[in-house]
Amino acid sequence: MFKIILKNEKFVEPFNEPARDLRIVNKPLWLNQRDVLAPYTTREIEVPLGLAEGDDCGQLEDLYARRIQTVLKQFHEPCVVLQDNLFFDEHYMKEFMRQAQRGGKAVRAAFPLSDGAFREHCLPLSTECSYHKGADDWYYAPLWFFPDGYNDAPEPLYIDLLSKEIGYYNIPTYMAADMGDLVYQVPLRSFIAIESWVHIFIADCVFGMFGRGARFEDRLDRDPFFKLGILWKGLMEGKQVLESSGVVEIGKHCVIDPTAVIHGPTKIGDNVTINAGAVIENCTIGDHVNIGQGCQLMLSVVGDGTFLPFRASLFMSSLMDNAMVAQNACLQMCVIGRDSFIGAGNTFTDFNLLSGELKARDGSGRLVNSNRPVLGGCVGHHVRIGAGMIIYPARTIESDVVLIPSERRIVMRDVRYEDSDHHKIPNPNLYTRKYPRRGEAVEEW
Repeated sequence: MFKIILKNEKFVEPFNEPARDLRIVNKPLWLNQRDVLAPYTTREIEVPLGLAEGDDCGQLEDLYARRIQTVLKQFHEPCVVLQDNLFFDEHYMKEFMRQAQRGGKAVRAAFPLSDGAFREHCLPLSTECSYHKGADDWYYAPLWFFPDGYNDAPEPLYIDLLSKEIGYYNIPTYMAADMGDLVYQVPLRSFIAIESWVHIFIADCVFGMFGRGARFEDRLDRDPFFKLGILWKGLMEGKQVLESSGVVEIGKHCVIDPTAVIHGPTKIGDNVTINAGAVIENCTIGDHVNIGQGCQLMLSVVGDGTFLPFRASLFMSSLMDNAMVAQNACLQMCVIGRDSFIGAGNTFTDFNLLSGELKARDGSGRLVNSNRPVLGGCVGHHVRIGAGMIIYPARTIESDVVLIPSERRIVMRDVRYEDSDHHKIPNPNLYTRKYPRRGEAVEEW
């Protein structure tokens, strides 16, 4: 089967990088697409869409049709066509391919507003570059299957995401007064287009970590032999069930202090060091990660090469590769880009004290309602943040920014590269810009 990848060149703020190059659940998005589709496709071709910042997505449907028809004229075999900013897991794609191949007709992924996970988490902050609104409140995503070239218009194919309403902790009622209880619509099958940093948070923490836990519990309920196997491993290892090897996957050459508490489902990569008193619950830990004494990690993704000194805390946060969160820093519902440094004692707040509505930038760069009553902040790539700062909810810090505490202690608005404190020092050439916006040149010193 052939795979046609439609390249969307739009950058995701504040990373200044297209979605395909960003890490989702500790894997570049393009690599996740390749791995999930590997059982179905053997060849691929990339087709530029020619869509960048400021372009109108309203004409995208015509552009899709022209690009797809032009390419499919060359092939007379089953083809999968997808845009390169889509995140999906093997559970969704398995069902999509099963129904598409069984029907024998050209189909396109579609979602109704009645699907809770799509309505609450996928649709907010998205644009027509990812979901085209059709009739009767149906939305069409840029994922197609063609059994034999482009012979006729594709029909909608809805794959139920099987979402479950799950809350994460008990909170005072005033925190949820405007938007109802603090719950997520957690899917057993994941699908989301990445246009905003909030979509990365959703893909990693809600669809990723929460979703993995929901699938684990679902299998325990459905499969008595699986449940017995988990109980048997806990009994034989002399551990509490959630600490046994049946739910905690540990890679090669890891050093884990016996006083560390690790609850599954958790996946730990190779060459990982976890020191005394660390507490880890339902996380994905990459390779070559060092977790210091007393760190607290819950429902988080920690990328390859990350360093967490003592007493760093992560709750529902995502760190891309080679990040560092120093001692006593607290991150809740945040996304941190690669090669970024978060200084000691930094606090990323997540609750708007005066209003239940938190705004974030959508795929067009506009500040709109994020549909989240609580939400942390986002830091781009190659950022340096000094010690003891407070970042307000839903604020972003663009790639290549340096924040010096002597200049400011509280971040109340989005910080762009022009606001970086390194411009104010006598020799700003000491810090090189690595992730410019589209059309801007990389600085060479």
